[in-house]
Amino acid sequence: MRTAPLTAQARQDALDALRASAERGNEFDVLVIGGGVTGAGIALDAVSRGLSTAVVEAQDWASGTSSRSSKLVHGGLRYLQMLDFHLVREALTERDLLINRLAPHLVKPVSFLYPLENRVWERAYVGAGVALYDTLASVNGAKRALPIHRHLTRKGMERLFPDLRHDAAIGAVRYWDAAVDDARLVETLIRTAVSYGARAASRTQVHSLQTTTGGAVTGAELVDLETGERIDVRARHIINATGVWTEQTESLTGSEGGLRVLASKGIHIVVPRSRIAGEVGLILQTEKSVLFIIPWSRYWVIGTTDTPWVQELTHPVATKADIDYVLEHANAVLSRPLTREDIIGTWAGLRPLLQPQVKAGTTSAKVSREHTVASPAPGFTVIAGGKLTTYRVMAKDAVDFAIGSRATTLPSITHDLPLVGAEGLQVFQRQSRAIAKKYGWSRPRMDHLLHRYGSLLGELIDLVDADPALAEPLKNADAYIGAEIVYAASHEGALHLDDVLMHRTRLNYEQADKGVGALEEIADLVGPVLGWDDATRSREIAAYVARAEAEDAASLEPDDVAAEKVRLRAVDVAPMLGAEDAQDKVGGGTKPQSPAGKGSSGPAGT
Repeated sequence: MRTAPLTAQARQDALDALRASAERGNEFDVLVIGGGVTGAGIALDAVSRGLSTAVVEAQDWASGTSSRSSKLVHGGLRYLQMLDFHLVREALTERDLLINRLAPHLVKPVSFLYPLENRVWERAYVGAGVALYDTLASVNGAKRALPIHRHLTRKGMERLFPDLRHDAAIGAVRYWDAAVDDARLVETLIRTAVSYGARAASRTQVHSLQTTTGGAVTGAELVDLETGERIDVRARHIINATGVWTEQTESLTGSEGGLRVLASKGIHIVVPRSRIAGEVGLILQTEKSVLFIIPWSRYWVIGTTDTPWVQELTHPVATKADIDYVLEHANAVLSRPLTREDIIGTWAGLRPLLQPQVKAGTTSAKVSREHTVASPAPGFTVIAGGKLTTYRVMAKDAVDFAIGSRATTLPSITHDLPLVGAEGLQVFQRQSRAIAKKYGWSRPRMDHLLHRYGSLLGELIDLVDADPALAEPLKNADAYIGAEIVYAASHEGALHLDDVLMHRTRLNYEQADKGVGALEEIADLVGPVLGWDDATRSREIAAYVARAEAEDAASLEPDDVAAEKVRLRAVDVAPMLGAEDAQDKVGGGTKPQSPAGKGSSGPAGT
């Protein structure tokens, strides 16, 4: 397939096509609001059915919940305790589909130990549960993606995880799930959709919806947050996939109907891989939920929490209380306790918790065990709930629901549609030794590049061939080579330094300085691609430094209220409508202008 790059020009072309849909009466079949994993999945599902499709996102792709998850693709072992076998089987089917077919470069196996405290009843109870987990993964008729679980003695457990405290368990059950860079999965979904003809525009917010006198939704007014320009768009079906912003977007219909969604905050901490001796992950039961200690690249990810969030939705942060909670529960089983000084990064995300009932006035709804699709107004579909692993099922349900009877003749085919980077992956894996030798890359470097790009690595190599200096690692962030930074702007839709350090790389939480030490070098690489002048370059650097400082300061605050106040002192480089007002009230001072020299203001959108 032809792989389309996400460039600044491609974004402008998408905005032009959106504008033309109203000016020339050439409406889209589907307009998707929201560029997280669900919205990206919907865009791919719709366009692959032959529907003219556009997707818009008010921030960067995956900037909300979909870049702040536990980064696991899993069936949800804890759902077995709730006897929700259908949900677990569905998620395990999707997990194996991603590993075997759809995104084998992005989704990788990871094994966990479930520590046991009792030699008899607990081993039997947990063992039976994990055996059922494996069985449910085997009944989908496809090739098994992961090994069967194993029971371990204390000696076997300690061999795999030497830093597990000796008295913490008498043995363990080892089982397998998978991990994924969630933000890259979303960007890859968007890019796959665009390669099949979808139009995609980030930093583009829905300001209002257009309705007929009968209340049917026929289009939307968008705002390009880079320039402040307002754009009318027409679409036969509009699908709202905005997660924790669901109710705000629904309110634009003028209807009282729709779904109820509450936000719950979950945080993770990051510590260096060398700080904990272990080859596998841990899953621990807590009094509130579960805690994962996940091996990831050069570090460990530890989380999560589950607390109500009633502050603004754009910038949740980890507080001192959150971090102390995670440290306390991790240290309960670690022989060498972690301290605050060991932490090199944190992140906080908001789960969109779907409430069980739909609002009065909703014309129809399809309810699954974990997500719901509803229509609060004709022409307007909303989906909420679910989880990253089952994004494809959610997308299928949303498009089926939106197009109604046409779904019979235009069924979803995404179960058999590899994402960009998957086709040809084996070829690059077999050529990896020769590629590494030619460009002076180590085996870990090659593994890193193949995991991130798959067969798209050929496009990175083209950049290196044109400028051999791009093969070298960054001086102050040596996990990444220069070509990856250029590629983020030239092929992956990054518009700001924030996009590069938060979502195209993981420097915001991979390094103790949040990547600030590499900002000058990164700006030198992406600035020419994006056409920055000196003033824009300086503004971008200042905005990211302010963000990093605000996040660090917020993590020292005792609670959400105090942490939010500190975090919002840093003003976004391209603020959402309504978000500017919140930041002004907290931080005061003058707002920076957008790169095009225009700010935006108006009622809160999505």
